This record gives sequence, C-alpha cells and structure tokens, in this order.
Amino acid sequence: MRLRLRGFSIVLTTLILAACANQQPTSPPVRISVPTTSDAVFPAPPALQPQIVFWQNVYAVWGRNQVALHDDRHMDLIYAVLTLPGPVSEGYSAEQKTFLQDHYRNLRDLLQQIESKTAVNAPLTLAEQRLADYIKASRSGAAALTGASDRLRSQRGLRERFKRGLEISGRYDAAFREAFREAGLPEDLAYLPHVESSFQNHASSSVGAAGMWQFMPATARQFMQLNAALDERRDPVISAQGAARYLGKAHDRLDSWPLAITSYNHGVGGMARAKEGFGDDIAAIVSGYSAKSFGFASRNFYTEFLAAREVARNPQRFFPEGIVYEPPLNLDRIRLRQTVDVPTLANYYEVNLGELIILNQAWKSPAQSGQRPLPAGTMVWLPAGTMVRLAQRGVTSRALVLAEPVSTARLR
Repeated sequence: MRLRLRGFSIVLTTLILAACANQQPTSPPVRISVPTTSDAVFPAPPALQPQIVFWQNVYAVWGRNQVALHDDRHMDLIYAVLTLPGPVSEGYSAEQKTFLQDHYRNLRDLLQQIESKTAVNAPLTLAEQRLADYIKASRSGAAALTGASDRLRSQRGLRERFKRGLEISGRYDAAFREAFREAGLPEDLAYLPHVESSFQNHASSSVGAAGMWQFMPATARQFMQLNAALDERRDPVISAQGAARYLGKAHDRLDSWPLAITSYNHGVGGMARAKEGFGDDIAAIVSGYSAKSFGFASRNFYTEFLAAREVARNPQRFFPEGIVYEPPLNLDRIRLRQTVDVPTLANYYEVNLGELIILNQAWKSPAQSGQRPLPAGTMVWLPAGTMVRLAQRGVTSRALVLAEPVSTARLR
C-alpha cells in the first residue's frame, strides 16, 4: 500500500472549481513521504526535502492520468491532484487541455484575489480563507502568499514512465556502473537517466538534447563522435562514458557532487558562478541563486536525482506490484581499425544488416545505407557470440584485420 504524507492538510478541489458548478470534486491528493538517504557524497539537506518528496510522488505515485497543481518554489504547496478525463496518452487531448486550463485559471484567479485582498486587509470569502490558511500552514508560512499566483505550475505524473525506465535499466545498469567505476566516480551516477530520459534512448528535447543521457550537440562533440555518419549520443554505453568524463571534469572544478550534478543541466560555468556567491551550499543555491537560465529545471535537477535514486534503490517499496527488469546487455563489441561502410561490415561478420543496424543506434541514415562509411575507431555492437563463431570457423585472423575485440565485449 502506498504511504500517505503524515499531517498532510487537504485542500479540496471544490475550492478551485468554485466557478465550475458542473464539475465534480476529485479525490484529495495522495502522497508519499519516504526519508531520503543522505550521505557525504550525495547530501539531502532538510531545506530540500519538500522538493525531494515532490519528485518521489511524481515518479512513484502520480500516474500520467493525474496532474498536480503546485507552487513552483514552495514544493510542499500542492493545491490539488487532478484526474484527467477520457483516454490517456502521451499528450493531452483537446478535452484534457480545456479541463486543465479551466482548473489552472480558476485556481490562479482565486490566488490573485487572496493576494490582492490580503494586501489591503480586505475580508476573504470562505473559500479564499480556507486556501489562505492552507498556504499559511505550509512550511513556508504566510510569506508564500505573496506571488503565489505567479508561481502556480502543473506537473503531470510519471509513474508509468518511471516504472518502464526501471525495467529498461536492467539492461544497462551494470555497463553504466562500470563506466563510472572505471572513471573513479560514484556508481550511483548511473541513476541520472531516470531524470533525463527515463532510459528512453530515442528521447529528444526541444532544445536539441538527444539520447538516454541527453547530451547537447556542442557538449557531445567534446566527449564522443557526432558527425555525418555517427551520433554517439544514441549509443547508451558510449554516452554513459561521455557522461562520466563530463561529470568527472565538473567535479574537479566544482568540488561538490550536488553542484556537479546540477551542472549537467545548468553548465559548469553557471554553477561556478553560483558557487562564488553561495559556496557549496546546494540548498542556498536553489533558494537564492538568480540567473536567467537557472529556472525551475535547474533548481530541481539535483532533487530529482535524489528522488530518482531513492525510488530506484527501493523498487519494492514504491512499486509493490513488482518490476520486471530487462536482462543485462549480452553483446560482442569491436573497435574498427579502418574506415568501412555498414553493408560491408555486415557481410564481413556474417550478420544480418537489419539486425546490425538495430544494435547500433548511433548510426545515422547515411551510414546505415552505406552512403557514409564508419570512421576508424568506431565502436560496433555485434550479436552475442559472433566473435566466438568466427573463431570456431577459423576466420578470426581475417576479422582482426578489420577490427579488434574490446575487452568489455560481453556486458552481462
């Protein structure tokens, strides 16, 4: 059974729907509150607990059929958790958009009325007073009333997406942990794709980030190949190794894992400037640092990581129905010694061309068709047992002219 937040005061959705008489109140918000592991490497300051709890709920309680209306600064202020009408898909239907817009607008207007009346000590209606009392009773107190309407935000639940990410992570967890371990970094950084992409390798952002580790093009070119033939952001293991190199350099400069992790969203330079004003205090940075690009996503990135780490480390607590993890990678890996086109490579290793393309998501269309050759040094995935099969047939020496096996060829 899911845990309820102790002492959680309920604001009934009827407060929001005062102007929508035809709407029925939804159930009061249900949330969890699980203590988050805090340690010297990944501290969880008390001041950040409301954010951590919020993201635990997003990841493990609220499904994609639910949307929370909340304060984007005071994350314990959750006004309502709405249930979307009609069939649910990745996007919103026209009906659902209207539903959310109406609820959002009504709550925003109610908050604006409370703010304006409070400023001149005007009396509040019963609904306004109840909502004002709820805000005052929050961790932030009466100060949270000021500007509350401007801080109103909606957040859709991600429970199904996070659960699917956990299942997919079974395929990559060992390889990702090896990448960070070999770089001398904390292995738990392997949880970052839960925040960035939910382990969806096809993930792309509106600003150009791509792959499981969501590298931007300019950053990717520093740590992997990104050219006419290859986009190694789409290779989960290569991009994990790139993430390890990036985070290692970020930590060398910032000397703080909370800051280095936040730099994955905000940039090392930005976090260096934040450190100049607030030191290593991530809670103070989240609360007080002001920069044009240090918005909601940057403020919440580290707490999202902590929440994802907590959920992923305790799947039986958050997903009592069980998780069916995918089996670990079991493929051969080679490094090309020379330039070669993909059709020739498939023929050389006696592998079906379509299967080879599926295994190597980093290959762009021109490379897949043979129009652009793969450059020397390219890492290639082959079906498990390919190299053993060739060796048994006495063609190992022929294969080694084209490529060399990688020591981590079999990732189990």
